[in-house]
Amino acid sequence: MSDDKFIMFGNRLEKVFRHLGKQAKRLGIGCFRLYDHDLPEFPFCIEVYEQNIYVAEYRRRHGMGEEEHDAWMEISMEVICKILKVEKEKIYLKLRQKKPGRLGQYQKTGETKSEFIIEENGLKFIVNLSDYLDTGLFLDHRITREKVKAESKNKKVLNLFSYTGSFSVYAAAGEASEIVTVDLSKTYLDWAKRNMQLNGFVDGDNYKFIQADVLQYLNTISENYFDLIILDPPTFSNSKRMEDILDIQRDHVKLINDCLNILKPGGKIYFSTNYKKFTLDSKSIQSTSLKDITKQTTPFDFEGKINRACYSIEK
Repeated sequence: MSDDKFIMFGNRLEKVFRHLGKQAKRLGIGCFRLYDHDLPEFPFCIEVYEQNIYVAEYRRRHGMGEEEHDAWMEISMEVICKILKVEKEKIYLKLRQKKPGRLGQYQKTGETKSEFIIEENGLKFIVNLSDYLDTGLFLDHRITREKVKAESKNKKVLNLFSYTGSFSVYAAAGEASEIVTVDLSKTYLDWAKRNMQLNGFVDGDNYKFIQADVLQYLNTISENYFDLIILDPPTFSNSKRMEDILDIQRDHVKLINDCLNILKPGGKIYFSTNYKKFTLDSKSIQSTSLKDITKQTTPFDFEGKINRACYSIEK
């Protein structure tokens, strides 16, 4: 690849870093997405985690041999270090590729156990930039998490497909009366517990952690129980621990209606998905109010960068 391409990459990175870095500083945000496949020749996702940089290379057919690719990667990392003014040791690099179903997120990519703690809106979270497919904190839900905190006071909150429990931490900070955190993975459920404990939320009666298949779990809850439900399912999941296969386009109506069934009258669901081709079947959803809040919940560093949809659904 020519030097001109690397100069172009450097110029692009410098431009977005200057622009987004200023916004992040003004908003007091230390973790944000900087670059996401902006240039086809450099298919990276680059995120800032305070003093550390997460770089994921998307797998694609680049046509380079192994040595050529290694050389390309070496120069790319030099450009990133130079523009972001960080030492190479602060960069966590991984190859990001699609895995079959949600189970792929649970599989380690290494054994380095590189955990550290970051802050977001005064709350603390454990992140790991090297050992798993994802980092432990989905940065695109930053605004939605704040909405949950603002609406949780004295509420019974259910966090489904909870991942590492960041929504649960925000609900606890918002003084929810009860929080139930549900995920299929013991690894991530334990991570969620540690995130809660890290922020001083250790009351066992108020905070429950349940390892379960969400599709089956919803059938065990009494009607009209929860006030607020966070529903952020994977696009597709075929884990051996599940009784059924989850396909969010096919199954979202039943999933949402099952949540509405256990929601109190006047309660709310925050439903989101990253499926690029998702179409909401609003006519089949048994709600009193359904609003597309994608735009208002998309943070500044994700505008135009990802395909995501977010809805507020009320009973």
